[in-house]
Amino acid sequence: MTETVQSVTPRYAGTRAPRIEDKRLLTGHGTFVDDVQRPGMVHACFVRSPFARATINGIDASAALALPGVHAVFTAADLNPDVKEAWHAVAGKDIPDTPRPPLAEGEVKFVGDPVALVIADSRYLAEDAVDLVDVDYTPLPALADFRNAPDSDVVVHEAYPDNVAGGMGGAPPDEEVFANAAHVVEERIYQQMYVPVPMETRGMVAEWTSTTGELTVWASTQTPHELRAFAARLLGIPAQGVRVIMRDTGGAFGQKVVPMREDMCILLAARKVPAALKWIEDRRENLMSAGQSRHVDGKVRMAFDADGKILAADIDFIQDVGSYPTPYPVLTTAAIGMFFPGPYRVPKASFNYKTVFSNTPGLHAYRGPWQYETLTREMLLDCAARKMGMDPVEVRRINILRGDEMPFFNPNGMPYDNCAPADTFEQAVKILDHEGFRKEQAEALEEGRYLGLGFSAYIEPTGAATGNLATEGATIRMESTGKVNVYVNGGSAGNSIETTVVQLTADVLGANIDDVSTIQGDTAVTPYGAGTQGSRSAPMTAGAVHEAGAILRGQIITIAAGMLGVESADIELSDSRAAVRTDPDKSVSFADIAYRSYYEPMMLGGVSPTLEATARFNSSAMIHWANATHVCTCEVDVETGQVTLTRYIVSEDVGPMINPNVVEGQVAGGTVQGIGGALLEHLAYDDAGNPVASTFVDYLLPTATEVPPIEFGHVEIPGPGIGGYKGAGEGGAIGSPPAVINAINDALAPLGVTVTQLPASPAAIVALLEGKDH
Repeated sequence: MTETVQSVTPRYAGTRAPRIEDKRLLTGHGTFVDDVQRPGMVHACFVRSPFARATINGIDASAALALPGVHAVFTAADLNPDVKEAWHAVAGKDIPDTPRPPLAEGEVKFVGDPVALVIADSRYLAEDAVDLVDVDYTPLPALADFRNAPDSDVVVHEAYPDNVAGGMGGAPPDEEVFANAAHVVEERIYQQMYVPVPMETRGMVAEWTSTTGELTVWASTQTPHELRAFAARLLGIPAQGVRVIMRDTGGAFGQKVVPMREDMCILLAARKVPAALKWIEDRRENLMSAGQSRHVDGKVRMAFDADGKILAADIDFIQDVGSYPTPYPVLTTAAIGMFFPGPYRVPKASFNYKTVFSNTPGLHAYRGPWQYETLTREMLLDCAARKMGMDPVEVRRINILRGDEMPFFNPNGMPYDNCAPADTFEQAVKILDHEGFRKEQAEALEEGRYLGLGFSAYIEPTGAATGNLATEGATIRMESTGKVNVYVNGGSAGNSIETTVVQLTADVLGANIDDVSTIQGDTAVTPYGAGTQGSRSAPMTAGAVHEAGAILRGQIITIAAGMLGVESADIELSDSRAAVRTDPDKSVSFADIAYRSYYEPMMLGGVSPTLEATARFNSSAMIHWANATHVCTCEVDVETGQVTLTRYIVSEDVGPMINPNVVEGQVAGGTVQGIGGALLEHLAYDDAGNPVASTFVDYLLPTATEVPPIEFGHVEIPGPGIGGYKGAGEGGAIGSPPAVINAINDALAPLGVTVTQLPASPAAIVALLEGKDH
């Protein structure tokens, strides 16, 4: 009987193996899109609207075209008619999508809306030419505040006269439960618009070869294979005529999952220019035009019995989807309502929402796009605890789900399993020393200092196996030297899949980790995969490597058994060698096996010389549920409103960790982004729809000085998939904003004020305090 891959004992998975990509990246040898140079390459720059809403009466590009070095100025009339299909796989071709023209047609919808595309010999020339393009606008009233959208006289898209892109309602609220409950807590919570802000902005190089009808694209993307398929659909050419190459990507966080309007323009224009076309977005463009996220306003309420048990939860909210959301926003927003019960024992839940257009950039994904459900629920639990005279720890402890209750269906039908939220919660409480902090807090208050403690618990779906996300491919090849290459769609976007896939492959083949390398991000050589999105890389890539590795491992064993004159069942693989179990000195190296296969195949006795396997993993596990508890402590200066975070703790269950360093890096990165969203970041617009935070002077980001060292706790409950791995990419950004806000509100509780509008900036805190007599 051939040894099964399930019997392999991991040697590298679970260890803190050094990140393979670090040597390249930290020495400045990474290859980002702007590093790509092609012969005769030309450069693109967009003419963008200075108005939030205006009619385009005409475009005069004559002055720009007269500038030496300018090749073309494309308008909507030049590019938009060439669109064949423009749907995204994450939504599917049959979803009735919202409008998304490459260039603005007839009317601009937001400040930064792309109106024309200038092509020149250099970016500098292109920028100069942009200033020479004369666009005749008639300004129109704009809809800047999405909360007024359904009743506004301003219509963003004619096809949606009420400005409602869509919505959904679950079961109606059980008003009898709310009417008869011992305690009912209700709050209106507003979350501001803030954005991923990747270190590397969006960018693309597209090169059309007219003689062969082939398109090569170098891109900063999370999904090279989806970009390839999208480009083929967009241009109406065979998919085999498109090659996408993704090298290093300097952050993405959801913003680079699907191609946006500017990407469409570059792909369309590539066939109209004499050489490769490069577009690199600058920071101001990124903040004005790459999209928006998080912008939600809603009313949330919970009913409790006299003992603090949750009886019912209800959320009714409206989400800003801007002018051109990407992709279709209505279904993804449903997750806010579906997940609102969270990791708690909630008997009844209801939700209702609308997604509405506004004259601002379109909604895009950002690390946990449904995060508003955790923000509102966790803030509401703390408000409820204060109202009931209980500690927030006590309220959560009463209601949080335990492992012995799994599987558990939340009232909206979400099937929780393979997790124990109570375990991460109790671990976080223990790390904190809850009683010790409460004592310190009381002593500080006597001295006139305001300390606060905030908790946040959540449960999130990772590796969701829906649509094109349900499969992932891998190819593993032993080369003629005995070294191993593993090919996955992946790429270096910060999630360290370069490292983890090598760890997994070394384990499945019994190879030394130094003998394994990976090739990623090139659609010409890697099998199809849905890319980095939805916290899916760990469970899905592990499945793909497992299946391809099992095939190749079996072939290695078969060849080794013939070389050693024993049965396949007598062979074991380790240290890049195949040895006889009962006589370890009787062995052959992987190099020996590869030499026989490549150069002496006639000596294999009829055994196939193939040392390569490709497999597409098809996940039977619909969801891998990860969960965590975040704890934040802070001190608030009530004179200045300044918030100083003093401790930050995360206890997270993402199943067994392939590489704890990578997991902690993902958690820390997301946590810092959430801290920024709670305290600093605000993509603000004035009443006329003008951006007032389009540079880092006004759009404030957290730095190391704002973030205390993050303390980690780990609970490892295996998920239902290969290796028990769960996703880890989004959780930190989900759990941290409410933990920070709850800590602030706990500090301010003696003064009788509660932050319910984000961000909790110093000015906002002072304004709250000045509205109170204290």
